[in-house]
Amino acid sequence: MSHLTSARHFRRLAGIAAALAIGCLGCVVGAGAQDLERKALRVCQDPNNLPFSNTAAEGIENRLADLFGKQLGLPVTYYTYPERFAFVRNTLKYKLPGDDYPCDIMMGVPVGFDQVSVTKPYYRSTYALVIPQGHGMDAVHSGDDFLHLDPALLGRLRIGIYDRSPASAWLVKHGLVDRGVPYHILNADPAQYPGQIIENDLASGKIDVAIVWGPIAGFFAKRVKSPQLAVIALHSEPGVRFDYPMAMGVRYGEKEWKAQVEQFIDGNRAAIEAILKDYGVPLVDESYASTRP
Repeated sequence: MSHLTSARHFRRLAGIAAALAIGCLGCVVGAGAQDLERKALRVCQDPNNLPFSNTAAEGIENRLADLFGKQLGLPVTYYTYPERFAFVRNTLKYKLPGDDYPCDIMMGVPVGFDQVSVTKPYYRSTYALVIPQGHGMDAVHSGDDFLHLDPALLGRLRIGIYDRSPASAWLVKHGLVDRGVPYHILNADPAQYPGQIIENDLASGKIDVAIVWGPIAGFFAKRVKSPQLAVIALHSEPGVRFDYPMAMGVRYGEKEWKAQVEQFIDGNRAAIEAILKDYGVPLVDESYASTRP
């Protein structure tokens, strides 16, 4: 699959596509690590990465951690580090001589991400078009509808995308690369967050359409009150993969802990789905991958 490499999922944004193409930097090699008696559920998180996590514990992963912690009968603690380059090395893999690891689990990683030992998936989502209503695109309900808009309208749209994402490849494939307005996946500004493309630029009219990873699309479209924003899940197609299953990640070698995390996933699928829907995550099944080569 083509998800994140060095920055776990390039802040889980749009990098979900470029990952394996770039290669794995600093992969975790913790084979032989042993499970220890736990006094807390210690979670690795980004401090400003809604809808996934933040220091106020307002994200999807914070809610999932609370659910897991209650079932374990343990308090939830966080080790916070910006999800830029070397996130895994500085969180899940980080250990000073004589000290313990500061965190034991990443609550959201793409299946196939080889820097951690990945659990079974707990949801599948896809990239989505985010379109303001009342701007001549209200009849768009699919990617194909969008591509068949009136050529005069399509030819003047400003389409916000994150660079090196499936959206970039999709625009190239369909001859719309000149309509793309690229945003950087990685940004050194700690105040930058994924949803700014929607909450600031799309809402203000700086761009006309955005194509972003589904959880970001759904969450931030709900937060914008005007204009009303439609979120349209995109199907993968030959040459462009939009859909990805998401899982949790632990250190290599911690087989008992991984099994415990997977038991949590299996035993709480209804509760997990309810949390995801509460955040507006577009949940899709494997039919969204049916046309993928």
